[in-house]
Amino acid sequence: MARCVEVVYHLMQQTPLQLQALLLLSLIILLLRLATTGGGGSSKQAKAKCLPPSPPALPIIGHLHLVGDLPHVSLRSLSRTHAADGLMLLHLGSVPNLVVSSPRAAQAVMRTNDHLFASRPPSRIADALLYGWSSDIAFSPYGEHWRQARRLVTTHLFTVKKVQLFRIARQQEVKVVISRIREAAAASVAVDLGEVVNTYANDVVCRAVSGKFFRAEGRNKMFRELIEENSALVGGFHMEDYFPRLAKVRLLHRFVRNNVETTHKRWDELLEAIIRDHEKNPMHHGRENGVDEQGESDFIDVLLSVQQEFHGITRDHIKAILMDLFGAGTDTSSLVLEFAMAELMRKPDQLMVKLQAEVRRGTPAGQEFVEEHNLAGMTYLKAVVKETLRLHPPAPLLLPHLAMADCDLDGYSIPSETRVIVNAWAIGRDPGSWEKPDDFVPERFLEGGTAAAVDLTGKDFQFVPFGAGRRICPGLNFGLATVEIMLANLAYCFDWELPVGMKRDEIDMTEVFGLTVRRKEKLMLVPNTHVVA
Repeated sequence: MARCVEVVYHLMQQTPLQLQALLLLSLIILLLRLATTGGGGSSKQAKAKCLPPSPPALPIIGHLHLVGDLPHVSLRSLSRTHAADGLMLLHLGSVPNLVVSSPRAAQAVMRTNDHLFASRPPSRIADALLYGWSSDIAFSPYGEHWRQARRLVTTHLFTVKKVQLFRIARQQEVKVVISRIREAAAASVAVDLGEVVNTYANDVVCRAVSGKFFRAEGRNKMFRELIEENSALVGGFHMEDYFPRLAKVRLLHRFVRNNVETTHKRWDELLEAIIRDHEKNPMHHGRENGVDEQGESDFIDVLLSVQQEFHGITRDHIKAILMDLFGAGTDTSSLVLEFAMAELMRKPDQLMVKLQAEVRRGTPAGQEFVEEHNLAGMTYLKAVVKETLRLHPPAPLLLPHLAMADCDLDGYSIPSETRVIVNAWAIGRDPGSWEKPDDFVPERFLEGGTAAAVDLTGKDFQFVPFGAGRRICPGLNFGLATVEIMLANLAYCFDWELPVGMKRDEIDMTEVFGLTVRRKEKLMLVPNTHVVA
């Protein structure tokens, strides 16, 4: 009991003001219950109801107090103590959440019972931002609209052929970044690598979505600002996500809604302007059906040209899908690049040197940049990207699934409307699946390595950085292509050093949680231009 009081007091020092009152109320109710009952354990209740096991809960807030600043880390710790076969039930506020923390459990959810867990829980934030809860792809519930929208992007935007067609644009954006870094190298100044790769990823997505003139009127910077606002809004703490009945409290609802509506209005104005530009000039500069004379894809032209093929896809649906593409495309690629460079610079004499040797050996003599057709034989480069995704998945808890009906999962009863959290971060560090699971060892993915045959496209459930099943990320090939060409050129064009006085073990890998997980500290590196022989 004393420990419970201590925990509540500690939490009240660091939780939002709106949670402090609930914590205090929970403690009072708990004291009253203990005074009148023996205080039954949650594990006994779970067994009686055939529910997955749970840690002890507090009244009202349930297990919300057990989820810390880094939920993927705290959920792994809880699962190690309380889960059975990788399954654990938590009540976050009044909402039941099934936490999945093992490859076996992930397979049960995302393959065996994929048809039962393919939906998404309702989100008032996503509803307000994305033209209604069922308008986009990522947050949309499972149903006919989702199937139509998913088929649209998988058959017209993210096919292997479409991704390859955009290679010229990717390479041109890489050259812009390399030129910028060379200027810093000439001045012998450090660069904020996170900022550099974030700009690159944002510009690649902007160009893919709206064409090569995306820098006009500073639109790329506007998109970048809005993507950051979306991430903060969707990834933030919102009481009504954990206590849905509070959504009916008009004062609270209005406060949250006002912030979201401001961001939504800015998105709508920008997207509407760009779509109108495309409608006025559907074939400008030789572009037809979304492809110009250089083979460059323009997603807006494609979406507009095939809209009639997909019944019920409206203009607002197209805007919502575009917002998905901007957010997922920018964050995923830039975070993987930054984490990869941070890991390489922690052991530059072993890892960075090995990558540079492969990239420089695999690029023809005298060639100024690595081009995409040079990447095919660069196995260590691909292993570095895989290992980065294993240790640092950009969305460590993926997006939540929702049970669409009562079902049985490994002998446990899962009630309808239960939210499902797949801890991809914990699964990627599962000691039962990986040797030295917390170490950065790209060699494990090379031929002869312990993970040489492990696939990242949802076929092997010990490695699910993009999810699996019906809800796997449709843009994973686009994202991988964006990452690989940039990382190859960073290794090819420069020799990297830490700022003067900084040691490699001082590279801070502390994370900050949100819709995606970012590094807390900036990654400052000093580039030295490598002279191509």
